[in-house]
Amino acid sequence: MDPAVSAVAGAMCNSASASFAKLSEANPGTAAFLRCALALVVLLPLAAVERRVRGPQSLRFVVTNAAAGVLLGVDYVFWVRSIDEVGASIATVLINVQVVVFPLLAWAFSGVRPMPRFAAAAPVMLGGVALASGAVGGGAPDGSPTSGALFGVAAGTAYAGYLFLTRMAGGGGHSASPVFVSTLSAAAAAAVLGGLWTGIDLALPLTSWGWLAALALFGQVLSWMLVGAALPRLAPATGAALLVVQPVLGVATATAFLGERPTAVQLCGCALVLLMVWALAGRRTAPAAG
Repeated sequence: MDPAVSAVAGAMCNSASASFAKLSEANPGTAAFLRCALALVVLLPLAAVERRVRGPQSLRFVVTNAAAGVLLGVDYVFWVRSIDEVGASIATVLINVQVVVFPLLAWAFSGVRPMPRFAAAAPVMLGGVALASGAVGGGAPDGSPTSGALFGVAAGTAYAGYLFLTRMAGGGGHSASPVFVSTLSAAAAAAVLGGLWTGIDLALPLTSWGWLAALALFGQVLSWMLVGAALPRLAPATGAALLVVQPVLGVATATAFLGERPTAVQLCGCALVLLMVWALAGRRTAPAAG
């Protein structure tokens, strides 16, 4: 498949993740845990076949991907809680704060200094986060914009840590195995954090299981496999541009299927966030958010 088509397809798969999570009506711990646990049903045979064909990954890769998965599980729990507070559309945008956190992690642990434009773009993006969440300028009357913004930023921070560790690990010629390992440890982390915070409720109606299965298949398996295969074959600027499609489609999906109506101020904040994502990611690639 053409890498640009693959990247857009992966972004499209992931763009509905927040809507699927909200439609499931599961609490954050349950949604985060089952997103990963159900995805393992598909990922396990794929990883097994890859192991037979390509051989096992090195222990260093496995350990690093497992550690990354812990952060991914934390990300998912906070992200679903953010969805509860500010809605699916805005939460999809907020998690892109990772483009601010990721360069800081790279600077702190790898000595790679952020681009000169980082200092100017980061404060503008954080201001956009405040506007998009409704913490400044007002948001949905039935939500909690301040806590929603904090949960969204926490999710984006954990997600940046996940990206940092997976890039340190590298694929080692494998595609399914790293996703399987990180998803397995993400399920464990979500079970612990979600279990302590909101509980894990498996006594869900059939419709909830259906939405969570869709979240696992599209938002976890297909999105990571498609985007992971595409980005190494794309120019950095092209990859970054294509992946900005994901939060844009996320807002459109939530508006169309959930009836969410962000305020004009929130939409301005979303535009600022997306503009800064473009500016900060213009010379590097990053997996799609959420």
